[in-house]
Amino acid sequence: MGGAFEAVLRRERAVVIAALAILTALAWMDLAWLADDMAMGGMDMSGLRMIPAGQGLMMPASAPWQPIEFAYVFAMWIVMMIGMMTPSVAPMILIYARVGKQAEMSGQAFAASAWFAAGYLVAWTGFSLAATFAQWALQRGALLTPMMESASSVLGGVVLIAAGVYQWTPVKEACLSYCQAPLTFIMRHGGFRREATGALALGFRHGLYCIGCCWAPMLLLFVGGVMNLLWIAALAVLVLLEKAMPFGKSVSRVAGVAFIAMGAWLLLHP
Repeated sequence: MGGAFEAVLRRERAVVIAALAILTALAWMDLAWLADDMAMGGMDMSGLRMIPAGQGLMMPASAPWQPIEFAYVFAMWIVMMIGMMTPSVAPMILIYARVGKQAEMSGQAFAASAWFAAGYLVAWTGFSLAATFAQWALQRGALLTPMMESASSVLGGVVLIAAGVYQWTPVKEACLSYCQAPLTFIMRHGGFRREATGALALGFRHGLYCIGCCWAPMLLLFVGGVMNLLWIAALAVLVLLEKAMPFGKSVSRVAGVAFIAMGAWLLLHP
């Protein structure tokens, strides 16, 4: 009986891991497609801005945003957050799925882990909306290049230093502690939920803590380039190490020092 039970749990774990891996891979494939389209073969983009639509769309840099452009940028940010954040939330979802399966087999089913994951992604969708407005404001102020990276060394330096300082704050540490201890987070917020709306709300709350942990490094996308795949990957790895490794807090603080140093260098060498 025990062997059969563990086999069911292993199968459930494999299904969840496969689903998360496919979701992450699809997001990164879309980002690679958008980045390749925006590069336009290295052609001169002076006076123009690219629209991340994968269709070679561009607008005069001084032209106001149209609703369709806002929608494309918003979708780009959602996909980017899925690609960057899904690996780091995987341990939480796996714990939720395991306990949920155990409860189901004992006749007391919880809401599916997909509801928890959906709530988490809803929170990051809200962040994506805020990031879209931030990108609109920066482009309107001529502070971003056509490839969506900072056109001002002062802006880049200030953002880097601010992100570095935040890595050392008590708020960052508190939010990171919840991300590093999935089971503790769930138990401190009412435990596992039987109803779908409760699981959705729990996932959303976890997403808010995750945003509290990671919003400052996410702003660095505007420094290194919103469509710079290497920069996106580096930040995604940083987030994963912070949240999934036992030495995550040390990684966070070392990264903070590095951000401050990089920011100071930009300010001193404009």
